Amino acid sequence: MIKIMVIFGTRPEAIKMAPVIEELKKNKNKFKAIVCVTAQHREMLDQVVDWFGIKVDYDLNLMTDNQFLSELTSKALVKIEHILEAEKPDIVLVQGDTTTAMISALASYYQKIPVGYVESGLRTWDKYNPFPEEINRVLLSHLADLHFAPTSVSRENLLKEGIKKENIFITGNTVIDALFKTVKKKNNNRIKDKKNKKEIDLNKKFILITTHRRENFGEPLKNICLAIKELVKEEDFEADFILPVHKNPNVEGVVFANLRNNPKIHLVEPLEYPDFANVMAKSYLILSDSGGVQEEAPSLGKPVLVLRKTTERPEAVKAGTVKLVGTDKNKIKKEVKKLLENKKEYQKIAKAKNPYGNGTASKKIVKVIWEKLKAKNK
Repeated sequence: MIKIMVIFGTRPEAIKMAPVIEELKKNKNKFKAIVCVTAQHREMLDQVVDWFGIKVDYDLNLMTDNQFLSELTSKALVKIEHILEAEKPDIVLVQGDTTTAMISALASYYQKIPVGYVESGLRTWDKYNPFPEEINRVLLSHLADLHFAPTSVSRENLLKEGIKKENIFITGNTVIDALFKTVKKKNNNRIKDKKNKKEIDLNKKFILITTHRRENFGEPLKNICLAIKELVKEEDFEADFILPVHKNPNVEGVVFANLRNNPKIHLVEPLEYPDFANVMAKSYLILSDSGGVQEEAPSLGKPVLVLRKTTERPEAVKAGTVKLVGTDKNKIKKEVKKLLENKKEYQKIAKAKNPYGNGTASKKIVKVIWEKLKAKNK
């Protein structure tokens, strides 16, 4: 029996790890899966855990308001190390670019426990964009033992950094597995705007916006808001905006100061993952600085304008499923109007093939772990 500890702390990690955990549970004769959450994000994490029915064995509950990265890092390292000492797993599985993932890998290294890294190999080659995620990914790659790269581009990035080719496996991205399961079960034409106590009709043409990246705090986020504000003022502008407002005060303050009290701009509470997937599926266009959205939206045939200077997902840009627009107000307006007015340009992006797989990543990951560690089962 192979004992696997899966560690995550944020909503995106939970979404991408859920199908892996489900696949491990299907193979109970081979694996014992232990789930540890740091709750680096609390409320948003809990929503996903509940939706996917994940049984949590350890909850470190590390979230505090506006905590420094150094504070989270030090607390997580000590607490995770204690759990690893107690459980002694055969392998630890982490995902993505969070502080939780990086520290879990470091704590595992200190205990000489192998690490499997889901979504390994993403790079922007700019250590401050995104911050601190880029450096987290680099450190993780040199702490991990098995690398589950979503694409051949990610694999090449790892090879450039000296990672052995026999330890890299191209699997696709597990977020597609999670998305297909969720959209299949969730299909509503209205969502509740809890903040304003009303319902929003998803049959109307609307643009979905998500923004939460640290590098966009301050002036960049203000520019994004001004672009939206100016677009809806134009007489011939034919779409509404739906913006789930991230709980971080650096986001809330700027968004509400610039975009409240406009009937065409719906500022809503952060959506639970099933509702968010449903809103993505029914949107016309998405503006986002999220990494996950760049992977998910193309599977739904939705163009994404990326509100960032760089992306660690260049294969999406190359495939034509997303377009980098940054945070320049005028460029955002120009690209939004182009996709609203030019059907040919819209279809070109909407029909481009998603490079992140077809929903079988979790099966591939679990198969690799079994093949590499099955001697433990004897």
